[in-house]
Amino acid sequence: MKRVLLIIGGGIAAYKCLDLIRRLGERGFAVRCVMTKAAQEFITPLAVGAISNERVATDLFDLEGEREIGHIRLARETDLVVVAPATADLLARMAQGQGNDLATAVLLATRARVLVAPAMNPAMWSHPATQRNVRQLEADGVQFIGPNAGEMAEKGEAGVGRMAEVGEIVARIESLIADNEESASGFGFLNVSGSRAKPEPSLPLAGRHVLVTSGPTHEPIDSVRYIANRSSGKQGHAIAVAARRLGARVTLVTGPVQLADPDGVETHRVETANEMLAAVEAALPADVAVFAAAVADWRVAAPGRGKIKKAPNAGPPQLELVENPDILRTIAKRTSRRPTLVVGFAAETSAVIENAQGKRKSKSVDWIVANDVSEETGVFGGERNRVHLVTPQGVESWPEMSKAEVADALLARAAGFLTEAREQV
Repeated sequence: MKRVLLIIGGGIAAYKCLDLIRRLGERGFAVRCVMTKAAQEFITPLAVGAISNERVATDLFDLEGEREIGHIRLARETDLVVVAPATADLLARMAQGQGNDLATAVLLATRARVLVAPAMNPAMWSHPATQRNVRQLEADGVQFIGPNAGEMAEKGEAGVGRMAEVGEIVARIESLIADNEESASGFGFLNVSGSRAKPEPSLPLAGRHVLVTSGPTHEPIDSVRYIANRSSGKQGHAIAVAARRLGARVTLVTGPVQLADPDGVETHRVETANEMLAAVEAALPADVAVFAAAVADWRVAAPGRGKIKKAPNAGPPQLELVENPDILRTIAKRTSRRPTLVVGFAAETSAVIENAQGKRKSKSVDWIVANDVSEETGVFGGERNRVHLVTPQGVESWPEMSKAEVADALLARAAGFLTEAREQV
């Protein structure tokens, strides 16, 4: 049986650990738990023990507990140590190598890999001291999942600091356990030289296929001119890179952009909406499809074969426009080979959330990522984005982030969604 030692830190997100324990149990994991003193202010050892069916360890100097199990046995008799929620204080003590309570003593004594799910106020997460501690722990081989962007428990607080969703954590645990079956290297494992070996990065989207569209389309008016928009493709390309980094096989279908093809990504360059649709359908099946391209709604019915010349006193040419295929709707409404998760983008200049909610329902899309692309926002062509994630469960308004950070947060959520979808089959 696969064994996980869960160290529960003292944050409001501690309540999510009850669901985490339950889901791990359903998947055949044996879960032992250690609770810090602060964690017991949020949930009780009685509740944790009832769900895990194991004695909960809380005190390094508990004579009975040390006699029955002991912190060394807790540290050694596990395949993976998970710290969730990991507060700023707990991360600091881990980085400093402290061992002044049961949780930190176990972390010093373990030879298993360690996975950390941080959760704290955004200001605490972004503080230089916390980031310095994170870098030190990463150098020591500790794995991180999250934190995610979103609303905080405190009223009016939002940013990067939410603990990763339970489904995301379960997916990462399964990935790390699978890695353990192939390699015994990791945080706390000693190599032949006696030094600690840094583990290979876990891959929560390993074995998955992610399809991404990016950039604008160019719809020809004649052999020289075309209809286009200001999309740079930066957000779509960032999503492809994030998916590849999480282990997915990635297919990127991109319109004309001034960006290099991402390393390790199968890239198809197209010009028009019809070409993009054909490339997308050829790339199916996929587990996740993210439609970040800004596809032109209209095209010229009969483009000129040469350059349309301006004739004296003739006035402007009359251009007949026809509607382009709706790529997002076409894929979302498929009855066969529909991706498990279909994500669309809604670039709006007014009523952003309302329009995105309508788009999600009318096109049968799972999620919509909505943003304001008004000229004053600088989103088109810029490096940053502020988005709203619209799902059947509601709307999450994320803080302004770099487009790479938006991509990382979105793909982490997608990995969790796939894990939950598999559990429901």
